[in-house]
Amino acid sequence: MTLQNDSKHYLSDIEIAQQAKLQPIVKIAEKIGLSANDLELYGKYKAKISLEMIDTLHKRPNGKLILVTSINPTPAGEGKSTVTVGLGDALNRLGKNVMLALREPSLGPTMGIKGGACGGGYAQVVPMEDINLHFTGDLHAITTANNALASFIDNHIQQGNLLQIDSRKIIWKRALDINDRALRNIVIGLGGKSNGIPREEHFDITAASEMMAIFCLAENLTDLKERIANIVVAYNMENKPVTVKDLGVEGALTLLLKDAIKPNIVQTLEYTPALIHGGPFANIAHGCNSLLATKTALKLADYVVTEAGFGADLGAEKFLDIKCQKGDISPNAVVIVATIRALKLHGGVSLNELNFESIEGLKAGYANLVKHVETIKAFGLPYVVALNRFSGDTGQEIETFAALCQEQNIPFSLTEVWEKGGAGGIELAEKLVSIIENPQIENNFHPLYASEQSIEEKLLAVVQKVYGGKNVELSALARKQIADIEKNEWSHFPVCIAKTQYSLSDDPKKLGRPENFTITIRELKPSVGAGFIVAYAGEMLTMPGLPKKPAALNMDIDDSGKIKGLF
Repeated sequence: MTLQNDSKHYLSDIEIAQQAKLQPIVKIAEKIGLSANDLELYGKYKAKISLEMIDTLHKRPNGKLILVTSINPTPAGEGKSTVTVGLGDALNRLGKNVMLALREPSLGPTMGIKGGACGGGYAQVVPMEDINLHFTGDLHAITTANNALASFIDNHIQQGNLLQIDSRKIIWKRALDINDRALRNIVIGLGGKSNGIPREEHFDITAASEMMAIFCLAENLTDLKERIANIVVAYNMENKPVTVKDLGVEGALTLLLKDAIKPNIVQTLEYTPALIHGGPFANIAHGCNSLLATKTALKLADYVVTEAGFGADLGAEKFLDIKCQKGDISPNAVVIVATIRALKLHGGVSLNELNFESIEGLKAGYANLVKHVETIKAFGLPYVVALNRFSGDTGQEIETFAALCQEQNIPFSLTEVWEKGGAGGIELAEKLVSIIENPQIENNFHPLYASEQSIEEKLLAVVQKVYGGKNVELSALARKQIADIEKNEWSHFPVCIAKTQYSLSDDPKKLGRPENFTITIRELKPSVGAGFIVAYAGEMLTMPGLPKKPAALNMDIDDSGKIKGLF
């Protein structure tokens, strides 16, 4: 809940958003040099930018890119999206030509437990109800393309199976943009010969699908179609890969995404333009908004603020090792978001004790932040830590945090954008501008590993340099899959490790900064269309379940169409 600026009445995020006076999206677009002819309107307050307009931008220089990441998330809250939005508004207040580039929310966490992805308090993108619920239909289009491909595979087998697909080796899964544990492992094709071949089937949540990853890494329609054509869907009776190109349906699948691929433009509460496009999970997929939206924003604005999912061990690592390499982009600076509450939880303070001051808990949990700082430094990037202030933080805790940062020469800024909007992020914005525009501050950005290194070497590099672990243990299945990957000449791809977001290790219970641990890789999946190898660590699930009391229980709509209980 957030305190209204002029009274003692507390407002929820949705109440703040509903009271906001939005500007027509055409007017927002004018700030970045776009006309109404460059947009495809979805009502008054949201639109898509035409691909024709984007094609005219390639000769423009890029603006400066700021990546926002965080410590390992906790139930105490970190507010990474809130800081991202507030930072954009703060840069706007400084007179900078700025845009945001963010991910689209999935209905799974929206209806489940995590919440949306629009920020909070007075640092939000709006219309938040639309963005969190269906938006412009992009995720539905991705879901449809994903499941159309699954249908084409089963139909090919039913109609004679000219490609000799081994039905036991179909690796393409169906998808749904909702949490549904009952669909993790099912059987299809029952009911007789006319209903298909009986076989095991599995569902991913749409945000974890390769179709979503491809969507977010494609730079245009041609690239999208080529990536879809390269998807490996199964293996034949001779254990050779079968692709979408072999099925001949890459054109039809691309057709289903022809509108979705256009970036969506909306606004913040302070009228900063925001592109919200694509939404892969970072604990399973690569966790970044679409490359097309990011590169478009870099051509339209002098400063672009973007975020990567979860902590620096997941979203930021994948942003830097996968997205930046695929798109030939690099950040000019990084923001690492932390909260005193979350650090106390990492330091051993129980969830129900977080409202009480704990200097010792804060000091113990600070090690988690230090590891993420070391990760960003390992990439050669300048950074600032943003301490996202909560109302319960005590003066002594804030002073202790400042002293800890000073001892380790870690630059930080206290941010209050949740309560004050862009005004609460001015100091952070000024520090970032100073870093970015200072030629004496080095930016030696580089990936953690080279493409020619082996899969095992790449995994070990991430585990040791990012997670702070000691070793990687491969299951027998994973070793066999690596041999297949090498045989098929896919080992040059980067690795995308799917693991818990709550810990640096693959055990969600190991908070803080665990050491000398081993990451167990149980399985690897080549996402050839996306261009990376997914490595599943621990017990990571690609189809989440709903909690005992899902957020949907609090949601409602009245007779006038006003939404209630959406955060």
